Amino acid sequence: MLVPQNFEAKIGFSTLRDLLEQLCLSALGRQYVAKMDFITDHERLTKLLAQTDEFTQLLNSGSEFPGAFFFDVTMHLKRASLPGAFLDVAAFYEIKMSLRTIRAALTFFTHAAENLYPSLRLLGIGIQADRNLLAAMDKVVDDEGKVRDDASPLLRQIRQELIQRQGQLRKQIAGILRHAKSEGWTPGDAEPTIRGGRLVLPVVAEHKRRLRGLIHDESASGQTVYIEPAEIFELNNDIKDFENAYQRELIRILSALTDQLRPHLPDLRKAYSYLGLLDFIRAKARLARELDAQLPELSSRPLIRWRGVRHPVLALTFRDQNKAAGKDAEQRQVVPLDIELTPEQRILVISGPNAGGKSVSLKTVGLVQYMLQCGLLIPCDDYSEAGMFEDILLDIGDEQSLENDLSTYSSHLLAMKQFVTVANKKSLVLIDEFGTGTEPTLGGAIAEAVLEQLNKERAFGVITTHYTNLKNFAEKTEGLVNGAMRYDPERLQPLYRLEVGKPGSSFAIEIARKIGLPRQLVERATQLVGKDKIRYDQLLEGLERDKTELEAKLRDTEKLQNGLRKFTQEYLDLKKHLEDTRLERLRDAKHQAQKLLKDTNQQIEATIAEIRHSQADKETTKQAREKLDTFVREKLQAEPPKARPTRELADANTLGTGDRVAILGQEGHGEVVSVKGKTAEVLFGGMKTLVKVAQLEKLSRAEVREREATARKTAVANSGGQSLDLTGRMAGFSPTLDLRGERAEDALTKLMSFVDDAVMFGIPEIKILHGRGNGVLRQIARDYLRRNRTVASVGDEHADRGGDGVTLAVLK
Repeated sequence: MLVPQNFEAKIGFSTLRDLLEQLCLSALGRQYVAKMDFITDHERLTKLLAQTDEFTQLLNSGSEFPGAFFFDVTMHLKRASLPGAFLDVAAFYEIKMSLRTIRAALTFFTHAAENLYPSLRLLGIGIQADRNLLAAMDKVVDDEGKVRDDASPLLRQIRQELIQRQGQLRKQIAGILRHAKSEGWTPGDAEPTIRGGRLVLPVVAEHKRRLRGLIHDESASGQTVYIEPAEIFELNNDIKDFENAYQRELIRILSALTDQLRPHLPDLRKAYSYLGLLDFIRAKARLARELDAQLPELSSRPLIRWRGVRHPVLALTFRDQNKAAGKDAEQRQVVPLDIELTPEQRILVISGPNAGGKSVSLKTVGLVQYMLQCGLLIPCDDYSEAGMFEDILLDIGDEQSLENDLSTYSSHLLAMKQFVTVANKKSLVLIDEFGTGTEPTLGGAIAEAVLEQLNKERAFGVITTHYTNLKNFAEKTEGLVNGAMRYDPERLQPLYRLEVGKPGSSFAIEIARKIGLPRQLVERATQLVGKDKIRYDQLLEGLERDKTELEAKLRDTEKLQNGLRKFTQEYLDLKKHLEDTRLERLRDAKHQAQKLLKDTNQQIEATIAEIRHSQADKETTKQAREKLDTFVREKLQAEPPKARPTRELADANTLGTGDRVAILGQEGHGEVVSVKGKTAEVLFGGMKTLVKVAQLEKLSRAEVREREATARKTAVANSGGQSLDLTGRMAGFSPTLDLRGERAEDALTKLMSFVDDAVMFGIPEIKILHGRGNGVLRQIARDYLRRNRTVASVGDEHADRGGDGVTLAVLK
């Protein structure tokens, strides 16, 4: 149950419903938006929320889901149900293209992993879009909504005859027009035109008797007449006959096609209901993305435990205002709220200064709960929980009625009467400025009595008030809790943050003093209020001031702690880096020493063998010893190996776009494109790869230069001295080759070069776009790929991405 009748307008949901309609692609989806209502069945709501959540995940994944041709063909199907009626070409075009969308959607969910979109997959059970019917329509109507010339043999013949006669007519009338212009019978810029479905010439009125023919029309001024020359009477008649014959044959084809479609009408109605539902769910998912909304943990019992919930309409308004203002302007953001209503803490009494955000907090609760129970995801943070209510009872704003002679307060009393009658443990009650509109003492007393009754009924609710007696009642009554809208008493500015657990001050005396109200008036007001009330407000103001100062100190302390943690981490990273460097230096030194020892032993053995071979000849022995001494000196005087340029292990917190990195143990290097959590997208040559940050090391400029120099040397060595800019070529290489429109010889040459480059760069998969046409380019491309030993497999691309018009080849 919803109270009042204009609940959606009061709470602001009408704005979201209008936005959903705009996000729909068709009238089919908008029909579902219009029927969207408040749901109290837990099983049904769970199913609808799961569908929206899964479609949101689908959109976030970037998958190619069909997003076009969501036509509403309801009227076409109604017409087709009438015996003897037939659909026109435009109707069959819309049915054909939308049926393709339905089939594509069904195929998408069928081919997706079973655990990805289970709820959306279930929607397609029992939905049929007959392949033969689709093929029959495709034979008559092309993808641009035009009739195919080969829809039937007779239609093709009539079309050819019609084109032939039209060519003869144009040629003959062009000759007549040249003669008429040379004689001055027609204006110099005259061209043939159509009147009454027949080709005519514009002739100056004074020369109309000079051109033999039939006058069909004249200009508004009467200075020009339109004459059909006698020489083309027969041709015009023939063309008219062929056009009539063409229409008769077309009507026969369309009638036969309508007869073929008619038995499928029940299945088609179900299929288009499915299409509209997909459109509706997609619109809800798009709204969820715009609001950064998500699915909370859903309970069947009344419960609100929201973290970081945001008012959706206010968030969209601020977003639009920020876009209009530009990046340099101050960006307005919605302050998120933490709201918790549980069986132990059911009613939240919010107090605080005017314009401090009390009403916005109340509306946020009502609007977000209503959104949720209409099947929409809600704008909240992780670990939020939500329950279900059978009633949402709202009293907000001025409902004064002139027709019923009701004052504002009387209208509030009528609402209270209904609330205490209807409310129960499954109701959510939302009352703004509770008790106002009459004398404060009496109004506060009645409000307290109503609040006590609502609490006895164990109803849930959010109530805003300025009345001290309601704050005190909430403080001492089980099931109620106070809440305060935070306020900066020094700058007299609301902070729009809700703090649960203590009441808030209205800051009335403080605000009056700060804005400069005469001192004697402020002091007199203080006397009139009484010492107890002033002491109470001063206590609340002091608590607010102390809390603000404490929060500032806590923020400073947190900054210092973050800095300390950062420095500690940097120290540990540096220590680890130095230890790794030391171990690497030791390994290099050990390796060099072993190599030196091995080379020295080999040289000594060679020297001994040479001395033995010469049988200790003095001159030979002397030369061998000198040779050995030279070898030792060269080894001992050799420069120590250069230290490798410093590098560091990548850190997800410091790694950024543009940083140069390498995979641990790999010689190549790449550039970071983006970092998401613990995963980085890295551009290696012309290929983007997702790599765990823990598997990357960050390179210094010196290391990058060294690796590039090494790569150039390797390229020169491999090419016989001719430097190849492989990095540049890889960066500009695309794994897709477009051969459409190429001659066969040129296409084959390009394909051979393209495959060689792909193999050299290590590309795993390539695509060749050749279109369908007459199939020549496809045959040439596939014959070559099947003969090439570097190609593992050849096949069609997915139907949604080109089908047999694109060849997909996997390389070994």
